[in-house]
Amino acid sequence: MISTLSPTKALKLLDLTEVLREEGVTEFDSLDMAVQMLCLAGTHSYEICRDIAADAKDAGYDGLIYPSYFSLLRTGHMPFETAYGISLRRFPHLADRERSKNIPNLALFGRPIELGILQVRSIDRLVVNQVEYRFHFGPVGYT
Repeated sequence: MISTLSPTKALKLLDLTEVLREEGVTEFDSLDMAVQMLCLAGTHSYEICRDIAADAKDAGYDGLIYPSYFSLLRTGHMPFETAYGISLRRFPHLADRERSKNIPNLALFGRPIELGILQVRSIDRLVVNQVEYRFHFGPVGYT
């Protein structure tokens, strides 16, 4: 089933996809880069993410916007590129480029439909008849 939902009010969302450039710290102390690494990490990061979500909920947020774990697969961009050993996330003129590397996901807390935060606009059925993957291997181009 696929549904179309819409908010009934302006939602207060904590955006974890934002590129923080002016933290005044090194890459090793950067909250921005720590959040990015956390969202790319495996199952061991789950409890940390739950703690962040719980704190955001306690602070009055309705939910989180967070980078998809599969951003790399979808965009093909490598995270944490550097120039002269400095993260490209630190250069103001590259903020949009760095932001485009993240595919945002949305997580709302609790039961937003039951709480009246979201309303259902439509419900449809999706029937998948066939799934196909195609691969093509070609010459590398060495001379």
